[in-house]
Amino acid sequence: MKHLIIFTALVAGFLCSCQAKQQKAADVATSGNPVFEGWYADPEGIVYDDTYWIFPTWSDVYEKQTYFDCFSSKDLVNWTKHASVLDTTAVKWAKKAMWAPSVISKNGKYYFFFGANDVHEGEIGGIGVAVSDRPEGPYKDLLGKPLINEIVNGAQPIDQFVFHDDDGRYYMYYGGWGHCNIVLLNDDFTGLVPFEDGSLYKEITPENYVEGPFMFKKNGKYYFMWSEGGWGGPDYSVAYAISDSPFGPFKRIAKILQQDPEVATGAGHHSVIHAPGSDDYYIVYHRRPLNDKARDHRVTCIDKMTFDKDGYINPVKMTFEGVPAQKIKK
Repeated sequence: MKHLIIFTALVAGFLCSCQAKQQKAADVATSGNPVFEGWYADPEGIVYDDTYWIFPTWSDVYEKQTYFDCFSSKDLVNWTKHASVLDTTAVKWAKKAMWAPSVISKNGKYYFFFGANDVHEGEIGGIGVAVSDRPEGPYKDLLGKPLINEIVNGAQPIDQFVFHDDDGRYYMYYGGWGHCNIVLLNDDFTGLVPFEDGSLYKEITPENYVEGPFMFKKNGKYYFMWSEGGWGGPDYSVAYAISDSPFGPFKRIAKILQQDPEVATGAGHHSVIHAPGSDDYYIVYHRRPLNDKARDHRVTCIDKMTFDKDGYINPVKMTFEGVPAQKIKK
């Protein structure tokens, strides 16, 4: 009888332990993927003060891409939608295809770079810039015209990313149609500054580049990333290079984000968030739900991005869970 009581107590203790572990796992909040409802693509993630922000493209036919929403969160899990922070009523030259935001703050102002009109040679459109006193807008057109309208080095003026380097310079990487340029922005983002050799544009296109450039710096190295494959197909993906200079050369290292037949296809046009005060990096990207063939059905997702001991980016595993809650450390 004594042994039976002990055995029963051990079993009960084991069951309680299992239940506690299951409950603890259930209590861990995650963002889930997609992180918010709606068809959104080309997400730009950034941290302003104690808040995470995502500025995506509204994914629809070009004629309906006339506005931008954005989303904010204190913990990566609970997101608040801010509707129509910039639209064609504020940008008189933009008529359609408002794409791929890039955002940055400077001197208490918030700047919103965007592409519009799917511009071709001889047309009005390209990369514009808007400004606001608040991250959630409303934003107003800064120039009343595109910042970059022309086709230079074969690069369609879309998919811009603004990078603030440690020396105080603000570079902008941009380009579609398989070409990528770098330019230097002036102090108030109203124009371009010539490089030391007098040129305004430098082409830095790496192998297999299609569009969607992104840059971040880690341990003194420049990590340049881009999208490969066709944006409308399942082979859309993300690759990267590492350089000692913001100008490269950018020798392609590997593909780190691509389709998973058990999760999603068309994974690309991403950005990276580094949680301040931590070693945690997150890749924010869009992907296509499985078995959904609609061209514009793309959703915004977040997954963890990690590095190996030599600083190379590990392949990203796409998930349905997303990432656990993490507040910004002050």
